[in-house]
Amino acid sequence: MKAQMINPMLNKEFKLRFRTIKSFLAILLYLVVLGAIALFFIYMTTRYSSMGMFRPEQSKSMFMVMAFVQLALIFFMTPGLTAGVISSEREKQTLNILLTTQQTSTSIILSKLGSSLSFLLLIVLSSLPLYSIVFLFGGISPSLLFITFGTYLLTMLTLGSIGVFFSTIIKKTIVAMICTYGVAFFLAAGTAVLTFFTIAYTQQGMTTPSTNPAPYFIAMFNPFIYLMLNFEQHFKIEFETITGITMSLGIGMLISYLLLSALLIFISIKKLRPNMRPTKRKG
Repeated sequence: MKAQMINPMLNKEFKLRFRTIKSFLAILLYLVVLGAIALFFIYMTTRYSSMGMFRPEQSKSMFMVMAFVQLALIFFMTPGLTAGVISSEREKQTLNILLTTQQTSTSIILSKLGSSLSFLLLIVLSSLPLYSIVFLFGGISPSLLFITFGTYLLTMLTLGSIGVFFSTIIKKTIVAMICTYGVAFFLAAGTAVLTFFTIAYTQQGMTTPSTNPAPYFIAMFNPFIYLMLNFEQHFKIEFETITGITMSLGIGMLISYLLLSALLIFISIKKLRPNMRPTKRKG
């Protein structure tokens, strides 16, 4: 099983990724940015508070800010880490050498995806101690933290699969990266605009309550909307009333993201060796 996931070449690449000073500096910068945001939020809240203290309900607001910032950073970093995993090998003219090894297409794709996401996973998990500030003041349940980090992992997997897909079918790394960022931007901003537009269209000119399931099927591709519905229960209740669907949006996002990731990984495996077909002997 281990040999199926990581071959010797990629195992060496995996080790070198974590031994460079750039990796250490990237994690340090990431934590400094999140820590600075948390401290700035506490400072501004206590500065303009009439009581001069930090209350539990304000702790929830700080958690929301940190969660959305970290999710935005995942959308920014994941395409850059995955959109060049195959195309860069092609540009360096080492892909053909890699294809001549005993590693299967499945092993190569999964190893490339896993080695790219492992570094991002380390960065995300390293931010866990920062959330202890939130639990210190109270106002946040462990289940909400679990949902938030589960959303991070699912988003990383989907964006990583999109990056590997474009890296496989597009020869140039810069073009693959642009396409990956374009899809990521659509998932983050495009689906949000479409969701709000369909909700507004449903409510426009309606004298009696009306339901429209379209916003649900659009919003299940947007993790920002899902987190917002978990943070603010009155938004969740209003969203269920408008769509007429009581099933959790998280279930829809889990199904859609896993299916999308599986489909893109499958296509990437098939497209990695497009011209290699078993030949039949004549006669």
